[in-house]
Amino acid sequence: MYFNNIQELWAMAGHGPFVWAAYGITLATLLALLWVPLRTRQQQSRNLRAYYRRLNASATSLTDGEN
Repeated sequence: MYFNNIQELWAMAGHGPFVWAAYGITLATLLALLWVPLRTRQQQSRNLRAYYRRLNASATSLTDGEN
């Protein structure tokens, strides 16, 4: 390995903070790109289920009122 110990790997000859910050930002961005669409899909699914429940309830109340 290029570095003799973990401290040298962390420091990277003075460039470590920039390199590790770039890795952190990249990881956070990738996680957000996964999480946001999943959360949006869940919210849309909940909204659609609620919409169809309301639609069924109103259709049921209309047919009950005709009798």
